Amino acid sequence: MVDAATIVPMRQGTWRRWLTITMSSALALAIGWLDYLTGREIVISPFYLVPILWVTWSVGRRAGLILAMACAGIWLAADLIDRHPYSHPVVLYWNAFMLAVLYVVVVYLLSAFHNAQQHLEATVQRRTAALRTEIAERERLEAAKIQSERLAAMGTMAAEVAHEVRNPLSSIVLNLDLLLKEVGKMAGTSQHPPDEGRLLVNEVRLEVCRIQRVLADYLQFARKSTLQRRPVCLNELLGQKLAFMHGEFEQAGVKLRTTFDQSLAPVEADGEQLWQATLNLVRNSLEAMHQGGELVVSTRRDDTHAVVQVRDNGQGMASEQLRQVFTPFFTTKATGTGLGLSLVQQIAAEHGGRVECVSAPHKGSTFAILHPLTP
Repeated sequence: MVDAATIVPMRQGTWRRWLTITMSSALALAIGWLDYLTGREIVISPFYLVPILWVTWSVGRRAGLILAMACAGIWLAADLIDRHPYSHPVVLYWNAFMLAVLYVVVVYLLSAFHNAQQHLEATVQRRTAALRTEIAERERLEAAKIQSERLAAMGTMAAEVAHEVRNPLSSIVLNLDLLLKEVGKMAGTSQHPPDEGRLLVNEVRLEVCRIQRVLADYLQFARKSTLQRRPVCLNELLGQKLAFMHGEFEQAGVKLRTTFDQSLAPVEADGEQLWQATLNLVRNSLEAMHQGGELVVSTRRDDTHAVVQVRDNGQGMASEQLRQVFTPFFTTKATGTGLGLSLVQQIAAEHGGRVECVSAPHKGSTFAILHPLTP
């Protein structure tokens, strides 16, 4: 469908073409009238080229050919009306024919030149646009490279800082444990109840442990791990690892159900890394089921991928949360670090796979790790 913004230029172009045809035709008739008035004393026939060239350049080859034939006819009509004597009657028509041939040749040459010029202009514009796009893309890549280098430097510095902070935090936790024991010993000689001191020390200890957890997740996320690839049977790996988590499932009031595809072939992967990614998904699901529920861990084959799927019937996520679910440090939990799912995505990418997620509020979430099968 053509909009109004396109129709207006089309109408203007059509109006200009018809105006050019009308004016060039009128000019050709005027030249013919002048040819008739001057007779043989002045050579007028070359002036017919002016309207022919004009209409050919402005309108096109077809209009130029029509006007060329018309000009030859006008020249012939002027000679017939003037009754110029020739040695043979055929000479008059021969001259008109030769003029028509000359005009047609000129029209073809000019239209060819015009088409070549338009093609050249279009080529120049196209290459200029491509060059501008390439320059803009290079500038963007250069800016992205600089930003990436800055982020890499900041990440290295942050990892160093986190590493240095982790050790003092361990000492603080140890001293808080000792302080908690001292509070209990001094409870008999103090006027204040011992529970108040224990509460304060425990609060400090919980916050320090939370900082330790954040640092541990960050260091694991920032550390460039070296994959130890070997054939891994996903069914066996998940079955063994999940068996040690029954205590956590019972404490959370969650029923575990496993569905393993027995025909699934082993994959070339780092088993511990894959389990770490699956464990993060399992614990994320446990935290999403505050009132208990059912957790389904399954394996299957999907074309060229082995799929590990973790499905829960917890609180689920809205579309806005789902778009940011793999963003580092994004979390909807009060005590979350926001790095667990980012680490899952990183591990999957390092193995050449990907992570997919489907979720809906109050209906639960389904995460799937797609790992490429060994060809």
